[in-house]
Amino acid sequence: MNQSKEYEITPTVYVYGGETLARLPDGRAVFIPYALPDERIRIRLVEEKERYTRAELLEVLTESPDRIEPRCAHFTQCGGCHYQHIPYQEQLIIKQAILKNQLERVGKLPDPPVNSMIPSPTAWNYRNHIQLHISKNGTPGYFKHRSKQVVPIQECHLPEESLNQIWPALDLEFIPGLDRVSLRAGEGGQDTMIILESSDPKPIEFVVDLPLSAVHQGPDGEIVLSGDDFTIIEVYGFPFVVSAGSFFQVNTPVAELMVDYLLDTLPLAEHTVLLDVYCGVGLFSVFLAPLVKQVIGIESDPSAVEDFLYNLAGFDSVELYDVPAEDILPYLEVSPDIILLDPPRAGISKKVLDSVVSLQPDLIAYISCDPATLARDVSRLHNQGYQLQQSTPFDMFPQTYHIESINLFQRASQDV
Repeated sequence: MNQSKEYEITPTVYVYGGETLARLPDGRAVFIPYALPDERIRIRLVEEKERYTRAELLEVLTESPDRIEPRCAHFTQCGGCHYQHIPYQEQLIIKQAILKNQLERVGKLPDPPVNSMIPSPTAWNYRNHIQLHISKNGTPGYFKHRSKQVVPIQECHLPEESLNQIWPALDLEFIPGLDRVSLRAGEGGQDTMIILESSDPKPIEFVVDLPLSAVHQGPDGEIVLSGDDFTIIEVYGFPFVVSAGSFFQVNTPVAELMVDYLLDTLPLAEHTVLLDVYCGVGLFSVFLAPLVKQVIGIESDPSAVEDFLYNLAGFDSVELYDVPAEDILPYLEVSPDIILLDPPRAGISKKVLDSVVSLQPDLIAYISCDPATLARDVSRLHNQGYQLQQSTPFDMFPQTYHIESINLFQRASQDV
């Protein structure tokens, strides 16, 4: 490909992935990051396919009145943010429209019931967990947009302030095998943990003058270098134990809003049996268990399983299957009233979806972090008799294109 192809062009609409869409003179779609619809821009093609292309933004010739000055000096170079050039309230509208478009185009819903996006209480400094890559000169950074090139950074406005006090002070160096360095903040900025992810089984020499826990994650497992192998993250006053290898929502205040939504919306009663699939460390089970007859969790990640058992130890009405959902759901002898699904970005497999439907729950609550895979699964669920009653997006990731949502499905002929 001739990578010097340049065009002057005008994008027309935002699309999922942090980009805008325009059309080349030959009719092919071109996807451009960091541009706004109706701007006149100059671009250079960086990838060409038969039906679409991708481009980099070289220059904004005519700015949109909606464009604002980004807060971070690394914006457009570092790939961590996609929307800093857009006012926050407009970001919410864009994401809602993208979610609705995905449900229409991929999910084949003519008028998807998408609610307004629930904003994050703070649009900056919200992340309790960051993952840094190390450049060859030892500087921490993030990958460039759609690239494995590490862009060193001197500032970042997404981590909680406690993490921003720590990562710039880390004395790191490029070590072969050290793939990534993660930082996770505990409640109130305390109990901060650093996780060294390495392809080398030998623990990395690590000296720290800060009150940190440090864990080396290698091919042979975890080795605690300092402090503990977990941190404590509080949600509505409940102290969740979260181990180094366990997933937890990165925006704690928005996680609380999601808990609120489930408590307010799900038809919970003393007789309710609830199946929590991909239950993780028990974020939702902890708050749902006191209100129902039984909670049954399914989780295959060993680290999250241990955390779930600890966090839910005080509830007699909770069971846990520590196996993949595909392996247990087809053989589960239970009649759940509600199934809560919180799968990874890839969504749910056909085997899991078929098994969920065969259990005939009255209600399915599907938590998604990817509108594309959600839309695919919406279509599959509709074909098997479950109708989407409402989709509520939550802005778990301000300044980025990522969209979290809770989606309620009811068996046909029933209403939420």
